[in-house]
This record gives sequence, C-alpha cells and structure tokens, in this order.
Amino acid sequence: MKLKALSAIFLTLSISTFASASCESVIAEIKQKIINNGVPENHFTVVAVPNAEAESHEGKIVGHCEDESHKIIYTKK
Repeated sequence: MKLKALSAIFLTLSISTFASASCESVIAEIKQKIINNGVPENHFTVVAVPNAEAESHEGKIVGHCEDESHKIIYTKK
C-alpha cells in the first residue's frame, strides 16, 4: 500500500511545474508529502544533484529543479 502511495507521489511530483522552482522548496514539498503518507523522516533522504551526477547516485529520480539543471533523488535508508 505504501509503495503504491509513494509511486503516485513520485509521478505527481515529477510534473514540469517544479522545473523552475528552487531545489530547496521542491525538496521540502516532496519530503512533506512522503511524511504525510506515513514514512518517518529518518527512513529516507531527498537530495538535489546536478544532472551530470544524477545517474551515479543510488536512489530514484523523483523530480527536477533549478530550470531542470538538477535532479531530485529519493533514497530509502
């Protein structure tokens, strides 16, 4: 159930409306939505990395920010 909810969140959050937003604001919004779905804050990380580094990071790309120059990556701890 939680996996379906998280998948729905990730699909929703990857909408291009976040593309030009600051990474800090997008990360804060993503974190809050994950927490609201019952995932404790200490069980995941959400970070922004430059596009060139995104593929080398563990985790799932769940969005982008800063005019699509950075990817937002979700990782379970």
